[in-house]
Amino acid sequence: MVRAGLGDQWNCLFANDFDHKKGDVYRKNWGEGILKTADVGSLSPVDFPGQCDLAWASFPCQDLSLAGGGAGLKGDRSGTFWPFWDLIKAIINGNRGPRIIALENVCGTLTSHNGNDFASICGAFRRAGYRCGAIVIDAALFVPQSRPRLFVIGLRNDLPIPQQIEGPEYSSPWHNRTLKTAYDRLPKSEKANWIWWNLPKPPIRNAIFADLIEDFPESVVWHTADETRQLLAMMSDLNREKVNEAKKAEHKMVGAIYKRTRLDESGVKVQRAEIRFDNIAGCLRTPAGGSSRQLIMVVEGNSVKSRLISSRETARLMGLPDEYQLPENYNEAYHLTGDGVVVPVVRYLAIHIFEPIIRHQMRRAQKAA
Repeated sequence: MVRAGLGDQWNCLFANDFDHKKGDVYRKNWGEGILKTADVGSLSPVDFPGQCDLAWASFPCQDLSLAGGGAGLKGDRSGTFWPFWDLIKAIINGNRGPRIIALENVCGTLTSHNGNDFASICGAFRRAGYRCGAIVIDAALFVPQSRPRLFVIGLRNDLPIPQQIEGPEYSSPWHNRTLKTAYDRLPKSEKANWIWWNLPKPPIRNAIFADLIEDFPESVVWHTADETRQLLAMMSDLNREKVNEAKKAEHKMVGAIYKRTRLDESGVKVQRAEIRFDNIAGCLRTPAGGSSRQLIMVVEGNSVKSRLISSRETARLMGLPDEYQLPENYNEAYHLTGDGVVVPVVRYLAIHIFEPIIRHQMRRAQKAA
């Protein structure tokens, strides 16, 4: 999805993923020869041809997520950052350091171990010879899905920053309170190395969740009337009232549902179906269990239908075009999209940070010649 977001002007030199099923989908969409399916720790600089403008890593989030176990960068999964960084350092030592390094992960990275994990990442950039800064982007600015993510972007020290993309301080909506708190906790050395990346505010998004819904999905089936009644019965009074209000609307309403474990009035854990009718979907997650698979409810007057969100709908929520090939297996498709990066977010970063840096460097090189 990062490759899709960067667009045709970019030439991918190398890609890596540990998951063979994801690798198969990558090759279906992008062809053979670029992706190496292997543990990042098994790679060496020999795997990388030439010198690149951008190195991007979206490393596993489970140990950094607020819903995870809290292991942080010491965890088996999120700790994958360190072998990736060892590889980057080896490439830098071979005088092939990327101009830009971008990391993407959940916002829990900012608070993991009281901000120490975030400080470790910033320190890794500084010691490798890169200035860095971070921004938080909620994909809801671009697609109808609530999906805030952290992007840490570093620029090699010998490269200038175009004036328009560096601000004097934090700015909305890119630097939220959690990010500012994480910055305040950084050591002086990391603060001195910091960049306040400055992006313009995007235009107001016009698409809503209902625009992406399939009437005749191929990957899922509509629930029976009894299954829909059971889903309604799992709702609290507050959530059932949301459905009743949706019935009064004069147009089709589409609600996004997640099942969550809550305490009832007696303090007993029960599973609840929680719905939102704010024209955006909840954040897609990998389907580790039934509760993490998002459902939808379509309300038109007194007609109420429900089902799992379709695999194509999840792809649309990630900004992927309908011609993008998905796995035939539902869970595999959901895992692919739920683990991904929203395509228009990557494009926005490319337009307003990556490409201006590269063009600026090219102009300087032309003048010097």
